[in-house]
Amino acid sequence: MNIMILADKFKKTIIVTGFEPIDLLYGIYQCILRLERKEGKVENAYKRIVSETGNIQMQELIKEMLEPVDQEWRGIGKIAQSGLKLSEKYSRYDAVKKFGILSVRQDIDRSKEMNCIAGDIMRGNKQVADCPFFGITCTPEHPVGAPMVSTEGVCAAYYNYK
Repeated sequence: MNIMILADKFKKTIIVTGFEPIDLLYGIYQCILRLERKEGKVENAYKRIVSETGNIQMQELIKEMLEPVDQEWRGIGKIAQSGLKLSEKYSRYDAVKKFGILSVRQDIDRSKEMNCIAGDIMRGNKQVADCPFFGITCTPEHPVGAPMVSTEGVCAAYYNYK
């Protein structure tokens, strides 16, 4: 699903920003402005790096090599046409098929089986401290839910920096 359609359909603000402090602050500022106006739109707050049209050459490669698919997202559920997979022409390079890598589906099943509250944490309905698995069975080395998977995840950040 196109990000513009997603923002419009769900009346949500989506801000593209960088990771430098000044970029994050400007992105947060733009987000607050949109939220106060109740605008659901996409805003480019990273114009010094990301142009409004994006990288056209890369977009063409993406169209050639990837195709949209329904995608299950940890803690959120399935969103139609929100994921990408290699097109048939490039399927011989698919690491999941080639090496039998654990699929995201199996990872999501594990999270559900353990009654993981990652989705509630990501949506802001619960705090890291509410999680019975935090730091016990869910660590950066053995994550149960999405917020512990990457260094940017709230659980991983809390785990590492308390």
